[in-house]
Amino acid sequence: MNHRLWRSPLAPDTPIPGKELRTVILTPTGKDGWLIAGLLERVSIPCHIAATIPDAANSIREGAGAAIISEEAFGTESMQPLIEALQNQPSWSDFPLILLTVSGQVTPQSERLRELRRPLGNVFLLERPIRPETLLGILEIALRGRKRQYQIRDQMQQYALAQKALLQSEKLAVTGRLAASIAHEINNPLEAVTNLLYLMRGDLPAEARRKYLADAEHELARVTEITKQTLRFYRDPAQPNPINVASVLDSVLKLYSSRLNDAGVTVSREVCAPAATVLSSPGELRQVLANTISNAVDAMRSGGCLRIRISEQSATRRAGRNVRVTIADRGSGIPEDVLPHIFEPFVTTKGETGTGLGLWVTSKIAAKNGWTIRVRSRRTPGQSGTVFSITIPRLVPVAEKNNSPPVEQDATALAS
Repeated sequence: MNHRLWRSPLAPDTPIPGKELRTVILTPTGKDGWLIAGLLERVSIPCHIAATIPDAANSIREGAGAAIISEEAFGTESMQPLIEALQNQPSWSDFPLILLTVSGQVTPQSERLRELRRPLGNVFLLERPIRPETLLGILEIALRGRKRQYQIRDQMQQYALAQKALLQSEKLAVTGRLAASIAHEINNPLEAVTNLLYLMRGDLPAEARRKYLADAEHELARVTEITKQTLRFYRDPAQPNPINVASVLDSVLKLYSSRLNDAGVTVSREVCAPAATVLSSPGELRQVLANTISNAVDAMRSGGCLRIRISEQSATRRAGRNVRVTIADRGSGIPEDVLPHIFEPFVTTKGETGTGLGLWVTSKIAAKNGWTIRVRSRRTPGQSGTVFSITIPRLVPVAEKNNSPPVEQDATALAS
């Protein structure tokens, strides 16, 4: 039987809704399909008459508002294509089925059909013979519910787009925060080069001129390194690659060196696992470290010590071998009422100076990569401070793979 889209001839100028609101009809025996299609035609409800269960399943996948299926269809062929189409629905979808049943007493056959209906999910049962008003009323309820599902889908899509925009916004905010530090960091060596060039204009001994020239080259090399680190921050490949955690940390600290100096913050860097390698996008790991270190510096307005430790967790059969990056500050701490919500968007302790997106972005990156973030904070006199622990599954060298337990990744972001 050919596909057919019905439309009332009484309203020729009425626009036909898309496939999303059509009704799929599957009645393999008798004239029920054509009678139902004619009924829907009179009220301008688009429909598609399916010839087989696979045809109906494909139509549901392509887009439909509801389906009307007679119980006889289940006795002629396998229901598996229909069950698979319904079980593989998106999370927002609960596709409605109107099932036309045979009236009569309970029999072994009717019990078997009842068991077959269980996997179908959102089912309306209509016992024949059916009044047209009853069928249209049930179909209207089903389509109204389907429209609500589409609204939920659209809201989810809008939320996903908003999240993407927020991620981009935070990336730009990170760029802005780094810009001042980078400008200051570059300005110092450039001023030194300017002074050295001024001195070299004079009548100098060859040895002094060579020394000034070497100093100028050294300062320009500093500028080049800062520029490379900045470009690497945003131009790293998006695909995960084996990277050394300590080297990424060093690049972040270089970019923040001026800001750390200006804030009176000293860094205590302890690398217990210098060769620790993880599978990650360097840019994402850099952004997580940059966000966390930036928050720690902001929390220590009167200066202090920032302790950073890279260690390797001992191997266990449950967790495998992991790398842990611990970032601890002696700052103002996080209020108890804010701590459970710090990974939510727009939650900040910085007042008007904070966007409230840094830790939210950090948690999203961690969840995507299967990392774990835990945070502890205290706000008591003389003992305030915050500790972030970022646990990353370690990339085990090839020589160790055969003897290593499996890694079970935990993609959670916890405040504990």
